[in-house]
Amino acid sequence: MRQKPATIPSPATLTMVLIGITLVSQFHRASLAVIAPELLHELALTPRSLGLAGGMFFLVLVVAQVPVGVLLDSIGPRRLVAWLTGVACLGALLSAAATDAGSLILARGVVGLGCAAYFMAAVLMCSRWFRGPGLSTALSRVFAMSQIGTLLAGWPLAQLSETIGWRSAFVLSALLTALAGALFVLLVRQEHPDSDAEDRNSAAPAASLSSALQGLREVVRTPGLIPILAIHSMAYAVFATVLGLWAGPYLHDVHGLDAVSRGQVMAAMTVAQIIGILAYGPLDARLNTRKGVILTGGLATLSLLTLMALWANPPLSVAITLLVLLCATSSYSVTIVAHGRSLFPDRLLGRGMTTLNLAQVTGASLLPILTGWIAASMIESGAGGYSEVAYRAIWAVIATGLACGLVVYSRARDARPRP
Repeated sequence: MRQKPATIPSPATLTMVLIGITLVSQFHRASLAVIAPELLHELALTPRSLGLAGGMFFLVLVVAQVPVGVLLDSIGPRRLVAWLTGVACLGALLSAAATDAGSLILARGVVGLGCAAYFMAAVLMCSRWFRGPGLSTALSRVFAMSQIGTLLAGWPLAQLSETIGWRSAFVLSALLTALAGALFVLLVRQEHPDSDAEDRNSAAPAASLSSALQGLREVVRTPGLIPILAIHSMAYAVFATVLGLWAGPYLHDVHGLDAVSRGQVMAAMTVAQIIGILAYGPLDARLNTRKGVILTGGLATLSLLTLMALWANPPLSVAITLLVLLCATSSYSVTIVAHGRSLFPDRLLGRGMTTLNLAQVTGASLLPILTGWIAASMIESGAGGYSEVAYRAIWAVIATGLACGLVVYSRARDARPRP
C-alpha cells in the first residue's frame, strides 16, 4: 500500500525540505568552478572540454524536461524525486572517480539527470501551497536559500578539496544528496490541505502518450509564452555561466588568486545572489508589475556585463565588485517563474513549468559551451591559462545573448499579481 506522511507538514517545514533538494542541485551545478584550475591540470582538460563538462549538466536537463513534466503531472513529485535521487548520487560518485575529460563529462551528465526534477518539484509544490501574490515571495525564499548550495560550492569546497581532496568532496556530496532526497520523500505532502484528495497526482494513473502530447501541445500554444521563454533562456544562464564556470578561472588566470581566495570571492558572489533573490521576490507584489521588475533587473545586468567586456585590465577590487554586483542584479529569475506560472491552468502545471525550465536549462547548457569555444580560440597566456582579452570576449558574448532575450521579452504582456 502506498505510504503517506503521518502528518501534514507546515508551510515552514515544506519550505525547508524544498530548500534541501534545490540546495543540492545548486551545489552540483556550481561545483566545477572553484576547482576548475585543478581539474584542468589533473585531468588534462582543455577549455573546450571544461566548457562541455560545465554545460553537460544542463544539456541533460534539457533532454529530461519533457518526460519530467509528464511524470510530475502523472506520478507526482514525491515518487519522481525518489527515483532520481539515486541517479544524482551515482553521478556524484562517478565525478569522484573521473580520470579524464570523457569520464568527467559523463559524470556531469548523470548528475544532471539526477537533479532534473528537483527545481521543478519545488516550483510545483510552491504553486500548490502558495498562491496569488504570495507565490513570488515563497519562490524567492526557496530559491534564495538554495543558493547556500552554490555558497558551499565556493570557498567551503575549495577548503575541503585542499584538506581531503576534490574526489572525497564529491563522495560527501553524494551522501548529502541522498539525505535531501530522503527528507523530501518522507516529509512532503503533495496537495494543499484544502484540496479534496491528498496526493491526487500520485494516485492518478500514468498519462497515455497521446494525452501527454496533447497537454504539451496546449502548453506550446499558450499565448504569451514565447517572450517568457526568451528571457528565461538567458537570465539564469548569465549567472550560471559566470559563477558556475568562468569566475574561478578568470580570477586565477587574470588576477592570480589561489583556490581559497577564489572560493572567498565566489562566496561573496553567492551571498549577493541570495540577497538579490530575496529582494526581487516581493517586488512584483509591492509594485504590482512583473514585467517592470524583470526588465529593470535585466537591463542592470546587461549594463554590468557591458562594462566588464569594455574595461581592459580592471584592478582586482573593481573586478570583484563587478562580479558581486552581477550576481545581485541577475537574480530576477524568480519573477520570471511567477510570470510564467500565470500562463498555465493547474492541470498543465507540471508540463507548463518544465517547458519554462526547458528554456532556462537550454540557455544554461549552450552558453557555457559557446563561451568555451570562444576561450579556446583566444591566445593562451604564458602562465598556461587564458588572456584577459579572452575573458572580455566571454563577457561580451554573454551580454549579447542577454540583450537578445530582453528585446524579445519587451513584447510580453504584463502579468500583474493583483487586478
